[in-house]
Amino acid sequence: MVTQLDASEYLGRLAIGRVVNGVMRRGETVALLEEEFAEGQPPLKRRLAQLMAFEGVSRNEVQELSAGDLFVVAGFPEVEIGDTIASAESPVALPRLVVDEPVLRMTFGVNTSPLAGKDGKFLTSRHLVDRLKKELLGNVSIKLFETGSPDIIEVAGRGELQLAVLIESMRREGYELQVSRPEVITKEVNGKKFEPQERGVCDVPDEHVGTVTQELAPRKGRVTDLRGGDAGRTIVTFECPSRGLIGFRSLLMTATRGTALLHQHHLGWMPWAGEMPDNRGGAMVSDRMGVTTGYALDKLQLSGGFFVNPGEQVYEGMVVGECARDDEMVVNCVRAKEKNNIRTHSHDDAVKLPAPKIHSLETAIEWIADDELVEVTPKAIRIRKRYLVLEDRRKSNKKGKS
Repeated sequence: MVTQLDASEYLGRLAIGRVVNGVMRRGETVALLEEEFAEGQPPLKRRLAQLMAFEGVSRNEVQELSAGDLFVVAGFPEVEIGDTIASAESPVALPRLVVDEPVLRMTFGVNTSPLAGKDGKFLTSRHLVDRLKKELLGNVSIKLFETGSPDIIEVAGRGELQLAVLIESMRREGYELQVSRPEVITKEVNGKKFEPQERGVCDVPDEHVGTVTQELAPRKGRVTDLRGGDAGRTIVTFECPSRGLIGFRSLLMTATRGTALLHQHHLGWMPWAGEMPDNRGGAMVSDRMGVTTGYALDKLQLSGGFFVNPGEQVYEGMVVGECARDDEMVVNCVRAKEKNNIRTHSHDDAVKLPAPKIHSLETAIEWIADDELVEVTPKAIRIRKRYLVLEDRRKSNKKGKS
């Protein structure tokens, strides 16, 4: 029974599982029983060219394995989780394992910002698609879909954390990309709209139980059980739509100072829970390219909070902060102080700015709106508008309203 997949640069897709009965021998011909085998399709026959066993965390080639041993085999490019590797003479399929369907999707695209190509090694759509297809070899819970643009590909996964881990891995490998806001995958059941639902188990200190319940309420979450855990801790069990849990983990860790433990899994499908309140303010957007100055940020700090420090490179269409009003605010954050011969005490005061909010990958993905993207490079995480030029954004908004 194949219970896990991996990938090798030289061997391709690797099937991992446990020998239930019989003996596996290197070089023998076996039958791969796929899902279609139960529908009468003949099994695929392959030769066990590579047979490996686990020894600690390493894998060593062996000649044969018997019942109870863990195996790693190569040479099965079609293999999926739940398939059975059986005797070619008398193939018998074991009960299949079912892999949950993806519940979230987001787009991965080539980095098109003015700062593209400064940090990364892999920049083109070919690099991006090849890396995502390589991920498919060992990660069956991710699916890829084409879009109308050759530079953008849609990626569906089991949750925001899984997709964030994939993005972070690509970032560390030297890829530059831009990703959209995650959205849930819905389906129609008897003409009604259904969305995925999650069950969560949260282990928190007693003083933070109110924080958990308070944050779940606007996210359409429902607490189903409260019970005591270890000394001074409470276990909170809840059910919530998957879209309501986007960003919940990072918010929970911040509110509990990293003392909470959270586990969640797919519960099933539920009727659409309705719109959820959006408490974020409008985006503060740079109107030109340049380097931010303390003088310019000082003049803007009454309008909202910043995502950048003085001395950072910005460009037109880049989001540099969050303002108090709902719509976007276009600002000049690179303006320098005019030089003149006038010297007064008030003019020479040192600029005092509050600490900016530096977004992590998870918080950036949660914060952005539908018309924004997260630019990810090996050295930076930036938030930008989908259309960098103000006039293009206005045209897009008019089309959306019409």
